[in-house]
Amino acid sequence: MDIRITRPIQGGTIKAIASKSDAHRLLICAALADADTYIACPTRSADIDATAGCLQALGAVVRYEQDGFFVTPINRGNLKNNRLLLDCGESGSTLRFILPICGALGANVSLAMSGRLPARPLCALYDEMVAGGCVLSEHGVSPLHCEGQLRSGTYTIPGDISSQYISGMLFALPLLPEESIIRITGVLESRPYVDMTLDSLRRFGISVFEEEEQTLRIPGGQIFRSPKTLSVEGDWSNGAFWLCAGALLPSGSKITCIGLHLNSKQGDRAVIEILKGFGAEIHIGNNCVTVSPGHLNGLDLNVEDTPDLVPVLAAVASAANGTTTIRNAGRLRIKESDRLFSVTTSLTSLGAHITETPDGLRIIGKGILTGGVTESFGDHRIAMTAAVLSAICSGDVIIKNAEAVNKSYPTFFDDFLALGGMCSEV
Repeated sequence: MDIRITRPIQGGTIKAIASKSDAHRLLICAALADADTYIACPTRSADIDATAGCLQALGAVVRYEQDGFFVTPINRGNLKNNRLLLDCGESGSTLRFILPICGALGANVSLAMSGRLPARPLCALYDEMVAGGCVLSEHGVSPLHCEGQLRSGTYTIPGDISSQYISGMLFALPLLPEESIIRITGVLESRPYVDMTLDSLRRFGISVFEEEEQTLRIPGGQIFRSPKTLSVEGDWSNGAFWLCAGALLPSGSKITCIGLHLNSKQGDRAVIEILKGFGAEIHIGNNCVTVSPGHLNGLDLNVEDTPDLVPVLAAVASAANGTTTIRNAGRLRIKESDRLFSVTTSLTSLGAHITETPDGLRIIGKGILTGGVTESFGDHRIAMTAAVLSAICSGDVIIKNAEAVNKSYPTFFDDFLALGGMCSEV
């Protein structure tokens, strides 16, 4: 599906969709719990559905109705009889969270993967699981087969590849009979995502102790206690696209995004302070944020903890006076696309002045861009960034393979229209 944008968004109020990061975690905890759980989740996406589908394949009952998920926990007694097929789609979170859980449950599974997912890094988690008692088929090939029993023990995981490795083990290790330790080596990047996992575990009664820096102690034999009812937070990562768009609108316009928890553990909440740094006008209300344009200037940005914001921050930088430097973004090369390359290529095709560096981007703001035709590279965040960038383009913007937004935000273009934009399929 290719989309032509003939008018950018004009402003208005939009409700944040449900956070897929939060939904993944709550669904997993509910499937491991001691009783049924209802999770209010008014919006879904391909990634959320991938996690729900894998949990159902493991024996949970996951039913979506009344704007939420009803989850009956996994029946663990049937896991070792037959090899189960779990479809992770293109969701890296689903794969990296579910794989250690399968090991802890002693399940015999095949995990199917789509898109770039088979080629995305897994080695550090893979090697630790093999050392811990699991038998895994060749890495990088779909499906990935897993059998055997993960053992309690000490696991050493690098912090600078994917925080999802750590989260996956945090879900799994409380299920084992004895105490386990996770030692994190190097710099722990995307720490807020680990904090989100720890917060989800606490909501289900699971204890994890951080008594030394970058060392997590997980008591064994714990029981996930269902809180019966809980809600998925609004998504700061996807809400950031509308907030950044607010900074690019003509003077006098604004965008308000409602349903964002201001005390959220989500790292991308940092978009507020970053937009302030650029010079946008910010008003914070009761679980809502309003952004209107200001005098934008370039920034030096360390995105170690907020890599998902990079594409749309590059769009804001394209409108800012001076130069913006984005650093510590090397992990973006192993996302749904090589995002340093795809952001550079996409924005350049629309008229931006942007270059790659080994671990980031350098953008010289131009104010007004030409527009044109850009590829999504099959990456939801690239497609949404191009749509936001249309706010400063003098001509139409055509986004090829725009259906990539379905991965995290299937109603993105509906909301684009609701904010006064005009677009159509070509």
